[in-house]
Amino acid sequence: MSASGRLTELGLVLPPVATPAGVYLPAVRSGSLVFTAGQLPLVDGVLGATGKLGAEIDTERGQELARTCVLNALAAVDDLLGLDAVVRVVKMVGFVASAPGFTAQPAVVNGASELLSEVFGAAGAHARSAIGVAELPLGAPVEVELIVEVS
Repeated sequence: MSASGRLTELGLVLPPVATPAGVYLPAVRSGSLVFTAGQLPLVDGVLGATGKLGAEIDTERGQELARTCVLNALAAVDDLLGLDAVVRVVKMVGFVASAPGFTAQPAVVNGASELLSEVFGAAGAHARSAIGVAELPLGAPVEVELIVEVS
């Protein structure tokens, strides 16, 4: 089944591509790779939450927000080439705004990784970094970047 078909089967719809908050593109193709800009958990142009993991936001909510980030990244890929051009997900980088002492960044970013597996199956398995940071743009709790291979 195609990635777009799996999204439909999962009851998910890609959101409109978020307007860049600076001088950059949402996604860029170089050869057979597409790199997305960092995507925040925006829903209809509004952050789904603000705050830090381990303080205002718990791990489960962070996973949901990471899923929203990756849907926004997939929307950028879809807008550039069409989602069904993706051959495999190569790498994901997840940034987690973390309160002092919070060390469950990998668990938070799993929310995004699991969605990629649901959408792409084995082709959704990817290399990954989950990085704790002091602050993210607009007070977002999570940000995700993707690198995908396309046909």
